Amino acid sequence: MKIVIETIPHNDHRYDTVGDWYYDKDEVLQIRVSNLYDWRKEALIAVHELVEALMCKSNGICQSEVDAFDKNFETYRTDDSEPGDHYNSPYKKQHCIATGIERILAPEIGVDWWEYGMKLRDLPKVNEK
Repeated sequence: MKIVIETIPHNDHRYDTVGDWYYDKDEVLQIRVSNLYDWRKEALIAVHELVEALMCKSNGICQSEVDAFDKNFETYRTDDSEPGDHYNSPYKKQHCIATGIERILAPEIGVDWWEYGMKLRDLPKVNEK
């Protein structure tokens, strides 16, 4: 198994998100996180994406299902909710568990959950590529 986690400029994501996971042509799990200029916040996103990706794989939820749902959600977004929290999300359970782990980790590495959420909400919209 090989997993690559990198921070990237926020506008370089495949679609409007702060964290993204996908398998490349060699089946390497690629995780991309928006550069937030704070390793702790970037690490929280990376941990979330890692947990979500591994749980999706374990439960037979493929990347294409997650990508299609996320991109469609972003097209019709009406608020600042997370696609993985939506009742129709094919990976709702995996997303919610990943968020729980992210939330447990945050205070342990000195990140205020509310301030972190505000930072993420204030990021500019990413244009879909």
